[in-house]
Amino acid sequence: MAALFLLALFFTVYVARVILLPIVTALFLYFLLSPVIRSLKKIHVPEFVGAGLVLILLLGTVSYGVSQLYEPATEWIHKAPASLNQVERKIRNIRKSVEEVKKTAEEIEKITQVETKQTKQVTAVQIKRPSLTGILLSVTQKAFILGAITLFLLYFLLTHGSNFVRKIVVLVPGLRQKIRILRIEEEIEYQVSRYLFTVTVINACLGVAIAFAMYLLGMPNPVLWGVMAGLVNFVPYLGQLAGVSIVGLVALITFDTLGEALPAPAVYLLIVAIEGQVITPAVLGRRFALNPVVIYVWLIFWGWMWGIVGAFLAVPMLTVFKIFCDHIPGLAPLGSLIGK
Repeated sequence: MAALFLLALFFTVYVARVILLPIVTALFLYFLLSPVIRSLKKIHVPEFVGAGLVLILLLGTVSYGVSQLYEPATEWIHKAPASLNQVERKIRNIRKSVEEVKKTAEEIEKITQVETKQTKQVTAVQIKRPSLTGILLSVTQKAFILGAITLFLLYFLLTHGSNFVRKIVVLVPGLRQKIRILRIEEEIEYQVSRYLFTVTVINACLGVAIAFAMYLLGMPNPVLWGVMAGLVNFVPYLGQLAGVSIVGLVALITFDTLGEALPAPAVYLLIVAIEGQVITPAVLGRRFALNPVVIYVWLIFWGWMWGIVGAFLAVPMLTVFKIFCDHIPGLAPLGSLIGK
């Protein structure tokens, strides 16, 4: 029965991802921004005014960042096919053996095609694929819709979230149970907001460090790679691997020789290694330490379930689950397994 329940739950989460993604994203943004709303409330700013100010500031910051990075990012996307050909030419000497095998395979294919033409006529079928511009427009449209839903829900959570939780607690029987649930809710909200705020600050500082390093190394658009590094670092391991790969490709395109291109990905890898192995564990402490094996499996699972957004939300969801397990005696062993 437990296995069937889990299968049904996972299937529901997968099918309802369009509805659940904005809700989960809004909840985590609520945890991140709720301390700001409480601080504004202490200086007699009403919650609905404070929530509006916070959302306006958030939207303004995101819009400014997108406007500044849109042109260089679009330029790199359009140059991607030609850039990949350029990278291939530069590393052709490294893959000589592969090219020789490829030539042999082509000769065999030619012989096979000659024999096939003698026996039957082959009709070529060309599959028309959507253009890059069409794909980007489709993704942008979906992102805009999901973003709008998330922002509206976030506004209502920031203005009525605390009262809504307390109204739910009223339905729980027994004074002791009510007090216990309120304490757990406050503890989870405090710990999750602290975790999300700390990780956001660390990733922002990482982005600044990467941008400065890329500038010193002569990489084009260093701010773009700094922003990319800060964003992909929300996805542990996989995000760092993707960042190093992208910077390495850009370096191969930018510089003439392999020796000149290697410092950029090497410095990127060094900075993210220092951040991941030294700075983040020291700042967050043991309480938020998570098992790397569990993180990797969790990332793969939620990336498969909800795509890129699921990969970004995976670690915060795992952190919330661990905090929840630490507060429930029956789930304490599971919380210990998730921890490092």
